[in-house]
Amino acid sequence: MNTAEIRELSNKELIERIEDEKAQLVKMRLNHAVSPLENPMKIREARKVIAKLLTELTKRNKNNDSK
Repeated sequence: MNTAEIRELSNKELIERIEDEKAQLVKMRLNHAVSPLENPMKIREARKVIAKLLTELTKRNKNNDSK
């Protein structure tokens, strides 16, 4: 997910997406602990996507507070 796609999401969609991504990350970590994932770099990618989503949400909240 790139930043242009993230910017197009509404705040509600952004929050839902963060929750979904966090749930998927937990599942991936558990699966990886039981049996190694085929591509463990997906865990890192998922963390980065969550960070991008949280950054955009924080930026929006900060802009709304300053207005």
